[in-house]
Amino acid sequence: MFSLGDFLVVKKENRSLLYRIYFAFFASGAMTTLLGAILPEMGEVYNLDYAFRGVLLSAHQIGNLVAVIASGFIPYLIGRKRSTFILGLGIVLGLFLMTLTGNPILLFLAFALTGIGRGTMSNITNVVVGENAENKAAGLNLLHASFAVGAFISPFVAVAVIPASWRIAPWIFSLLMLITLLLIFFSRLSSEKVKKEKGEGTIPRSFHFWLNTAIMFFYLCAEASLTGWLVTYFQDAGIFPDAVSTAMQSFLWIMILVGRLMCAVVSPRMNKNILILILGLMMTGFFILMITAENPVVIVIAVFLVGFSMSGIYPTTLSTMEKKYNSSTVATGLCIGTATVGAIIMPTIVGSVAESAGIKGGVATISVALAIMVILMIIKVITGRKVRN
Repeated sequence: MFSLGDFLVVKKENRSLLYRIYFAFFASGAMTTLLGAILPEMGEVYNLDYAFRGVLLSAHQIGNLVAVIASGFIPYLIGRKRSTFILGLGIVLGLFLMTLTGNPILLFLAFALTGIGRGTMSNITNVVVGENAENKAAGLNLLHASFAVGAFISPFVAVAVIPASWRIAPWIFSLLMLITLLLIFFSRLSSEKVKKEKGEGTIPRSFHFWLNTAIMFFYLCAEASLTGWLVTYFQDAGIFPDAVSTAMQSFLWIMILVGRLMCAVVSPRMNKNILILILGLMMTGFFILMITAENPVVIVIAVFLVGFSMSGIYPTTLSTMEKKYNSSTVATGLCIGTATVGAIIMPTIVGSVAESAGIKGGVATISVALAIMVILMIIKVITGRKVRN
């Protein structure tokens, strides 16, 4: 009988914690795509223009950045368990707050709070899997597959409840995250203050560390903008009806799930740098096809293949980091935090361009980030030939 713990080579006493961590990232994924799914309805109810919608998506990423950095250091002060619980409450509070008011300042705060919770979940889950799974590449790909499952489900929930009220969906996932945080609070996750290893807390000087971080920077430029603007793009460009547009986001994430499961199986068997480059080339090509095609069937196929190809870029790139960085909340926080700056900048750029050039012109700017990402991946392949990952 198949055992996930055996497949990932995790000690039996740590498997319960690992499963809770996977569930936590599932809930985080659900919250993330929910924001994009409800943004059109929220925008209409609160009368928000494209530029401010982009600012809200960036606010989410600003909170994400703050949390990723903070959750890398706060465990040294109050321990991993308490820091995860306290910062993770940002999702609960943020989702609830955005249903109460259209005040721009409070909406910005609400989106930032959800980002704080997301960044916390991202940091702690990646670190726990990196520490406990000897089959690290598979463990991280499966972790991000659990994120994709949540991301796939939440738009369907939004579609189901929006006719009654778009506010119901944030309430549902706010409750889910509260349950998740309680599961973590009563887990084996350490309550002790994390002890610094010798040299930890210093800025990494490794070229490959920063090259990987740069790849993730431009990947997150594309991912944050694509997932945040996809529903609005399909609706406002008149490509699909509203319900189908929302469902397309779920279809994107189901293909991301399929791709991450595939990468979990394939990554231990091939050169990871080559795998990353192949996925990057596919993602760029199919994204360009998605925004230039006029046939709805071709667009749907392109969306599916964009999701499939973007699936393993983030976790596989993260897995090629040196082990000392993967097991450090400081290094992981610095890497993900720096990369998250891309996710902060790009959605606002898309929104600003969309105000003057239309939604199609705004979304098309994502291709620039993808092109730079591919160039960096080529450099990674060339410089990584002598590095065994």
